[in-house]
Amino acid sequence: MPPTRFRKNARRVSSLVERDIKRMGEKRGFSETRLLTHWAEIAGPDTAGICRPVKIGFPRGGFGAVLTLLTTGAQAPMLQMRLPQIIDRVNACYGYRAISRVDITQTAPTGFAEGQVDFAPKAKVRAEPGPQAIAEAREKTADVGDDGLRQSLERLAANIISKQRAHGSKTENTQ
Repeated sequence: MPPTRFRKNARRVSSLVERDIKRMGEKRGFSETRLLTHWAEIAGPDTAGICRPVKIGFPRGGFGAVLTLLTTGAQAPMLQMRLPQIIDRVNACYGYRAISRVDITQTAPTGFAEGQVDFAPKAKVRAEPGPQAIAEAREKTADVGDDGLRQSLERLAANIISKQRAHGSKTENTQ
């Protein structure tokens, strides 16, 4: 029996799920999945914090598509004022005038399947390295002559050491 060969090249996670994301996006009319995956960059952080794209529809006999945005009832008037900027930014993403109109769908903040999702992404909590990690990092970088480089390496080492301790996967250095 021939030995089993394993692929040694690393592959991006995005390449593994890209086909599925594209298929799911196309079901809702999104030919450009970047509109879904990079909504905060396209619409801007303020707008992305109060709404998200739900679908793109193509009306009969009409020219241009209709983008449907989901928002809470209280944010709808604010979103209505931003519609011209949203249309311009979304069309810039597509590279041509793909969207001619935006519909706003209001929902309750909780209780509905799509209304349960927070619009604003949660801020990442970053733990500061503890005094033991800083001391260990200083010890490991003591041989570096350049002050600026040593300080940068100390911060990097302290972050790595504290992260390893937090995850319980401390690895021993072999020198």
